[in-house]
Amino acid sequence: MRRYGKHTDEDDIRSRPNRKGNRPRTHIRPKHEDAAEGLVLTVDRGRLTCLVDDRPVVAMKARELGRKAAVVGDRVALVGDLSGRKDTLARIVRIEERTSVLRRTADDDDPYERVVVANADQLAIVTALADPEPRPRLIDRCLVAAFDGGLTPLLVMTKSDLAPPDELLGLYGALDIPYVVTSREELENGDAADRVREHLDGKVTAFVGHSGVGKTTLVNALVPEDRRRTTGHVNAVTGRGRHTTTSALALPLSSDAGGWVVDTPGVRSFGLAHIDPSRVIHAFPDLEPGTAGCPRACSHDEPDCALDAYVAEGHADPARLYSLRRLLSTRERKEGD
Repeated sequence: MRRYGKHTDEDDIRSRPNRKGNRPRTHIRPKHEDAAEGLVLTVDRGRLTCLVDDRPVVAMKARELGRKAAVVGDRVALVGDLSGRKDTLARIVRIEERTSVLRRTADDDDPYERVVVANADQLAIVTALADPEPRPRLIDRCLVAAFDGGLTPLLVMTKSDLAPPDELLGLYGALDIPYVVTSREELENGDAADRVREHLDGKVTAFVGHSGVGKTTLVNALVPEDRRRTTGHVNAVTGRGRHTTTSALALPLSSDAGGWVVDTPGVRSFGLAHIDPSRVIHAFPDLEPGTAGCPRACSHDEPDCALDAYVAEGHADPARLYSLRRLLSTRERKEGD
Protein backbone atom coordinates (compact mmCIF):
# COMPACT_ATOMS: atom_id res chain seq x y z
CA MET A 1 0.00 0.00 0.00
CA ARG A 2 1.40 3.37 -1.00
CA ARG A 3 1.76 6.01 1.71
CA TYR A 4 1.96 9.74 1.12
CA GLY A 5 3.99 12.28 3.01
CA LYS A 6 3.24 15.93 3.73
CA HIS A 7 4.73 17.25 0.46
CA THR A 8 3.00 15.24 -2.23
CA ASP A 9 2.22 16.71 -5.63
CA GLU A 10 -1.40 16.92 -6.70
CA ASP A 11 -0.61 14.86 -9.78
CA ASP A 12 0.69 12.15 -7.52
CA ILE A 13 -2.69 11.74 -5.80
CA ARG A 14 -5.13 9.27 -7.25
CA SER A 15 -8.84 10.14 -7.15
CA ARG A 16 -11.86 8.01 -7.82
CA PRO A 17 -13.63 8.64 -11.10
CA ASN A 18 -16.99 10.44 -10.96
CA ARG A 19 -19.56 7.83 -11.99
CA LYS A 20 -22.09 10.48 -13.06
CA GLY A 21 -19.59 12.16 -15.31
CA ASN A 22 -20.31 15.63 -13.90
CA ARG A 23 -18.05 18.05 -12.09
CA PRO A 24 -17.21 17.39 -8.43
CA ARG A 25 -19.30 19.35 -5.94
CA THR A 26 -17.74 22.32 -4.20
CA HIS A 27 -18.71 24.32 -1.15
CA ILE A 28 -17.62 27.53 -2.86
CA ARG A 29 -20.66 29.36 -4.16
CA PRO A 30 -20.59 32.17 -6.76
CA LYS A 31 -21.35 35.65 -5.37
CA HIS A 32 -23.39 36.73 -8.41
CA GLU A 33 -22.31 40.33 -7.94
CA ASP A 34 -23.76 41.21 -11.36
CA ALA A 35 -27.23 39.83 -10.52
CA ALA A 36 -30.23 42.03 -11.26
CA GLU A 37 -32.57 43.26 -8.54
CA GLY A 38 -36.19 42.13 -8.56
CA LEU A 39 -39.39 42.14 -6.53
CA VAL A 40 -41.45 38.95 -6.11
CA LEU A 41 -45.01 39.63 -7.27
CA THR A 42 -46.54 36.16 -6.95
CA VAL A 43 -45.61 32.50 -6.46
CA ASP A 44 -47.25 29.66 -8.34
CA ARG A 45 -46.11 26.03 -7.98
CA GLY A 46 -42.42 26.81 -7.70
CA ARG A 47 -42.44 29.53 -10.36
CA LEU A 48 -42.04 33.09 -9.13
CA THR A 49 -43.05 36.13 -11.14
CA CYS A 50 -40.68 39.00 -10.36
CA LEU A 51 -40.61 42.62 -11.42
CA VAL A 52 -37.23 43.47 -12.98
CA ASP A 53 -36.80 46.94 -14.50
CA ASP A 54 -40.57 47.36 -14.90
CA ARG A 55 -41.07 44.05 -16.69
CA PRO A 56 -42.32 40.71 -15.31
CA VAL A 57 -39.79 37.90 -15.31
CA VAL A 58 -40.58 34.29 -14.44
CA ALA A 59 -37.93 32.65 -12.29
CA MET A 60 -37.22 29.65 -10.12
CA LYS A 61 -35.21 29.39 -6.91
CA ALA A 62 -31.57 28.37 -7.24
CA ARG A 63 -30.55 25.11 -5.61
CA GLU A 64 -27.90 26.80 -3.49
CA LEU A 65 -30.62 28.63 -1.53
CA GLY A 66 -31.56 25.28 0.00
CA ARG A 67 -34.91 25.25 1.79
CA LYS A 68 -35.07 29.03 2.03
CA ALA A 69 -38.14 30.12 0.09
CA ALA A 70 -38.93 33.47 -1.47
CA VAL A 71 -42.40 34.91 -0.93
CA VAL A 72 -44.44 37.79 -2.28
CA GLY A 73 -42.78 41.07 -1.36
CA ASP A 74 -39.25 39.66 -1.19
CA ARG A 75 -36.46 41.64 -2.81
CA VAL A 76 -34.32 39.16 -4.70
CA ALA A 77 -31.27 38.94 -6.99
CA LEU A 78 -31.71 37.17 -10.33
CA VAL A 79 -29.43 35.83 -13.07
CA GLY A 80 -30.08 34.12 -16.38
CA ASP A 81 -32.61 35.15 -19.00
CA LEU A 82 -34.15 38.40 -17.74
CA SER A 83 -35.88 39.33 -20.99
CA GLY A 84 -39.32 38.35 -19.72
CA ARG A 85 -40.15 36.66 -23.00
CA LYS A 86 -42.50 33.71 -23.10
CA ASP A 87 -41.00 30.32 -22.16
CA THR A 88 -37.89 31.90 -20.60
CA LEU A 89 -36.79 31.25 -17.05
CA ALA A 90 -34.46 33.21 -14.77
CA ARG A 91 -32.91 32.03 -11.52
CA ILE A 92 -33.18 33.59 -8.05
CA VAL A 93 -29.76 33.37 -6.42
CA ARG A 94 -30.21 35.58 -3.39
CA ILE A 95 -33.01 36.76 -1.10
CA GLU A 96 -32.27 40.09 0.52
CA GLU A 97 -32.79 40.76 4.21
CA ARG A 98 -36.42 41.39 5.11
CA THR A 99 -37.66 44.48 6.94
CA SER A 100 -40.92 42.84 8.08
CA VAL A 101 -42.60 39.45 7.86
CA LEU A 102 -46.27 38.52 8.22
CA ARG A 103 -46.54 34.89 9.35
CA ARG A 104 -49.36 32.56 10.24
CA THR A 105 -49.90 28.90 11.06
CA ALA A 106 -52.87 26.72 10.17
CA ASP A 107 -53.83 26.57 13.86
CA ASP A 108 -52.29 27.09 17.27
CA ASP A 109 -51.00 23.50 17.40
CA ASP A 110 -49.31 23.58 14.00
CA PRO A 111 -45.51 23.98 14.34
CA TYR A 112 -45.12 24.89 10.64
CA GLU A 113 -45.29 28.62 10.04
CA ARG A 114 -46.20 30.10 6.67
CA VAL A 115 -44.84 33.44 5.55
CA VAL A 116 -47.73 35.33 3.94
CA VAL A 117 -45.84 38.39 2.74
CA ALA A 118 -42.44 40.02 3.29
CA ASN A 119 -41.38 43.67 3.50
CA ALA A 120 -44.89 45.08 3.88
CA ASP A 121 -45.27 48.39 5.72
CA GLN A 122 -48.79 47.79 6.98
CA LEU A 123 -51.53 45.20 7.27
CA ALA A 124 -55.04 46.16 6.20
CA ILE A 125 -57.47 43.95 8.13
CA VAL A 126 -60.74 43.89 6.20
CA THR A 127 -63.90 42.89 8.06
CA ALA A 128 -67.59 43.18 7.25
CA LEU A 129 -69.92 44.68 9.84
CA ALA A 130 -72.60 42.19 8.75
CA ASP A 131 -73.11 39.41 6.18
CA PRO A 132 -70.88 37.78 7.37
CA GLU A 133 -70.80 38.88 10.98
CA PRO A 134 -67.51 40.37 12.24
CA ARG A 135 -65.13 38.03 14.04
CA PRO A 136 -63.25 40.08 16.66
CA ARG A 137 -61.06 37.14 17.68
CA LEU A 138 -59.77 36.82 14.11
CA ILE A 139 -59.08 40.55 14.07
CA ASP A 140 -57.19 40.18 17.36
CA ARG A 141 -55.05 37.44 15.89
CA CYS A 142 -54.23 39.50 12.81
CA LEU A 143 -53.26 42.39 15.07
CA VAL A 144 -50.92 40.18 17.10
CA ALA A 145 -49.29 38.89 13.89
CA ALA A 146 -48.92 42.46 12.60
CA PHE A 147 -47.34 43.73 15.83
CA ASP A 148 -45.02 40.72 15.99
CA GLY A 149 -43.98 41.02 12.33
CA GLY A 150 -43.30 44.76 12.32
CA LEU A 151 -46.35 45.87 10.32
CA THR A 152 -48.62 48.80 11.17
CA PRO A 153 -52.29 47.70 11.29
CA LEU A 154 -55.15 49.39 9.42
CA LEU A 155 -58.75 48.37 10.10
CA VAL A 156 -61.11 48.49 7.09
CA MET A 157 -64.79 47.90 7.90
CA THR A 158 -67.17 47.18 5.02
CA LYS A 159 -70.98 46.97 4.63
CA SER A 160 -71.75 49.79 7.08
CA ASP A 161 -75.17 50.06 5.40
CA LEU A 162 -76.08 46.75 7.08
CA ALA A 163 -74.79 47.51 10.61
CA PRO A 164 -73.17 50.43 12.47
CA PRO A 165 -69.44 50.28 13.31
CA ASP A 166 -69.72 51.67 16.87
CA GLU A 167 -69.55 48.39 18.78
CA LEU A 168 -66.55 47.10 16.84
CA LEU A 169 -64.75 50.42 17.05
CA GLY A 170 -65.28 50.37 20.81
CA LEU A 171 -63.20 47.20 21.07
CA TYR A 172 -60.19 48.78 19.38
CA GLY A 173 -60.45 52.45 20.31
CA ALA A 174 -57.76 52.14 22.99
CA LEU A 175 -55.31 50.74 20.43
CA ASP A 176 -55.41 53.92 18.33
CA ILE A 177 -55.60 51.88 15.13
CA PRO A 178 -56.39 53.93 12.01
CA TYR A 179 -59.60 52.80 10.38
CA VAL A 180 -61.90 53.33 7.40
CA VAL A 181 -65.64 52.60 7.35
CA THR A 182 -67.24 51.87 3.97
CA SER A 183 -70.62 50.79 2.60
CA ARG A 184 -71.52 48.48 -0.25
CA GLU A 185 -72.51 51.45 -2.39
CA GLU A 186 -69.15 53.11 -1.77
CA LEU A 187 -67.36 49.93 -2.79
CA GLU A 188 -69.27 49.94 -6.07
CA ASN A 189 -68.89 53.62 -6.97
CA GLY A 190 -65.23 53.94 -6.00
CA ASP A 191 -65.64 56.25 -3.01
CA ALA A 192 -64.40 53.56 -0.63
CA ALA A 193 -61.24 53.04 -2.68
CA ASP A 194 -60.50 56.77 -2.63
CA ARG A 195 -60.70 56.95 1.17
CA VAL A 196 -58.71 53.76 1.70
CA ARG A 197 -56.06 54.92 -0.78
CA GLU A 198 -55.24 57.87 1.49
CA HIS A 199 -53.75 55.36 3.94
CA LEU A 200 -51.84 53.42 1.28
CA ASP A 201 -49.92 56.01 -0.73
CA GLY A 202 -46.20 55.27 -0.87
CA LYS A 203 -46.52 52.10 1.22
CA VAL A 204 -46.64 48.34 0.72
CA THR A 205 -49.93 47.16 2.22
CA ALA A 206 -51.01 43.54 2.64
CA PHE A 207 -54.77 42.95 2.70
CA VAL A 208 -56.13 40.12 4.83
CA GLY A 209 -59.65 39.09 5.78
CA HIS A 210 -61.95 36.10 5.81
CA SER A 211 -63.99 35.27 2.74
CA GLY A 212 -67.02 37.34 1.78
CA VAL A 213 -66.02 40.60 3.48
CA GLY A 214 -65.35 42.44 0.22
CA LYS A 215 -61.55 42.36 0.32
CA THR A 216 -61.00 41.46 -3.33
CA THR A 217 -63.75 43.85 -4.43
CA LEU A 218 -61.86 46.62 -2.67
CA VAL A 219 -58.53 45.56 -4.20
CA ASN A 220 -60.16 45.55 -7.65
CA ALA A 221 -61.33 49.13 -7.02
CA LEU A 222 -57.86 50.19 -5.87
CA VAL A 223 -56.18 48.63 -8.92
CA PRO A 224 -58.89 48.80 -11.63
CA GLU A 225 -56.47 48.23 -14.52
CA ASP A 226 -55.50 44.83 -13.14
CA ARG A 227 -58.66 43.30 -11.69
CA ARG A 228 -57.70 40.38 -9.49
CA ARG A 229 -60.53 37.86 -9.44
CA THR A 230 -64.26 37.69 -9.80
CA THR A 231 -65.92 38.32 -6.47
CA GLY A 232 -67.76 35.66 -4.53
CA HIS A 233 -70.88 35.50 -2.38
CA VAL A 234 -71.64 34.63 1.21
CA ASN A 235 -73.11 31.17 1.80
CA ALA A 236 -76.59 31.61 3.22
CA VAL A 237 -76.28 28.44 5.32
CA THR A 238 -72.83 28.83 6.85
CA GLY A 239 -72.63 32.62 6.80
CA ARG A 240 -69.16 32.36 5.32
CA GLY A 241 -67.79 33.55 2.03
CA ARG A 242 -66.38 31.62 -0.88
CA HIS A 243 -62.65 31.95 -1.59
CA THR A 244 -62.09 34.05 -4.72
CA THR A 245 -58.34 34.66 -4.30
CA THR A 246 -56.16 31.56 -4.32
CA SER A 247 -52.65 33.01 -4.13
CA ALA A 248 -51.01 36.20 -2.86
CA LEU A 249 -50.35 38.82 -5.52
CA ALA A 250 -48.61 42.21 -5.35
CA LEU A 251 -50.17 44.92 -7.51
CA PRO A 252 -48.91 48.47 -8.12
CA LEU A 253 -51.20 51.07 -6.58
CA SER A 254 -52.85 53.56 -8.92
CA SER A 255 -51.49 56.67 -7.24
CA ASP A 256 -49.07 59.49 -7.93
CA ALA A 257 -47.36 58.68 -4.63
CA GLY A 258 -46.87 55.06 -5.65
CA GLY A 259 -47.22 52.06 -3.38
CA TRP A 260 -48.20 48.41 -3.59
CA VAL A 261 -51.27 46.40 -2.66
CA VAL A 262 -50.81 42.72 -1.77
CA ASP A 263 -54.02 40.73 -2.08
CA THR A 264 -53.95 37.51 -0.05
CA PRO A 265 -56.30 34.50 -0.04
CA GLY A 266 -59.28 34.70 2.31
CA VAL A 267 -58.55 33.12 5.68
CA ARG A 268 -60.85 31.11 7.93
CA SER A 269 -58.24 30.69 10.65
CA PHE A 270 -55.09 32.54 11.68
CA GLY A 271 -52.88 30.37 13.85
CA LEU A 272 -50.34 31.99 16.17
CA ALA A 273 -48.21 29.00 17.14
CA HIS A 274 -45.09 30.87 16.00
CA ILE A 275 -45.75 34.00 18.07
CA ASP A 276 -43.70 34.73 21.17
CA PRO A 277 -46.15 36.61 23.45
CA SER A 278 -43.27 38.54 25.01
CA ARG A 279 -42.80 40.44 21.73
CA VAL A 280 -46.36 41.78 21.61
CA ILE A 281 -45.64 44.26 24.41
CA HIS A 282 -43.34 46.15 22.02
CA ALA A 283 -46.45 47.40 20.21
CA PHE A 284 -47.53 49.15 23.43
CA PRO A 285 -44.79 51.75 24.08
CA ASP A 286 -46.90 53.41 26.78
CA LEU A 287 -47.05 50.14 28.77
CA GLU A 288 -43.60 48.69 28.05
CA PRO A 289 -41.73 50.75 30.70
CA GLY A 290 -44.04 49.27 33.34
CA THR A 291 -42.78 45.75 32.65
CA ALA A 292 -39.42 46.55 34.28
CA GLY A 293 -40.73 45.29 37.61
CA CYS A 294 -42.37 42.16 36.23
CA PRO A 295 -41.15 38.73 37.37
CA ARG A 296 -39.08 36.71 34.94
CA ALA A 297 -41.07 35.24 32.03
CA CYS A 298 -44.13 37.24 33.09
CA SER A 299 -47.11 36.67 30.80
CA HIS A 300 -48.44 40.17 31.72
CA ASP A 301 -51.70 38.54 32.70
CA GLU A 302 -50.96 37.12 36.16
CA PRO A 303 -51.27 38.32 39.78
CA ASP A 304 -47.62 39.44 40.13
CA CYS A 305 -47.57 41.45 36.89
CA ALA A 306 -46.14 44.93 37.52
CA LEU A 307 -48.40 46.47 34.89
CA ASP A 308 -51.33 46.55 37.32
CA ALA A 309 -49.49 48.90 39.70
CA TYR A 310 -48.06 50.87 36.77
CA VAL A 311 -51.53 51.59 35.40
CA ALA A 312 -53.00 52.21 38.88
CA GLU A 313 -50.40 54.93 39.40
CA GLY A 314 -51.72 56.72 36.34
CA HIS A 315 -48.87 56.06 33.93
CA ALA A 316 -51.15 54.51 31.28
CA ASP A 317 -54.80 54.09 30.35
CA PRO A 318 -56.44 50.99 31.91
CA ALA A 319 -58.17 50.38 28.57
CA ARG A 320 -54.77 49.91 26.97
CA LEU A 321 -53.82 47.22 29.49
CA TYR A 322 -57.15 45.49 28.90
CA SER A 323 -56.50 45.53 25.13
CA LEU A 324 -53.00 44.13 25.59
CA ARG A 325 -54.25 41.26 27.73
CA ARG A 326 -57.08 40.51 25.34
CA LEU A 327 -54.58 40.18 22.50
CA LEU A 328 -52.19 38.08 24.56
CA SER A 329 -54.96 35.66 25.50
CA THR A 330 -56.28 35.32 21.96
CA ARG A 331 -54.36 32.06 21.45
CA GLU A 332 -56.42 30.55 24.26
CA ARG A 333 -59.72 31.34 22.57
CA LYS A 334 -61.31 30.10 19.41
CA GLU A 335 -61.47 32.59 16.58
CA GLY A 336 -65.22 32.37 16.27
CA ASP A 337 -65.85 33.35 19.90
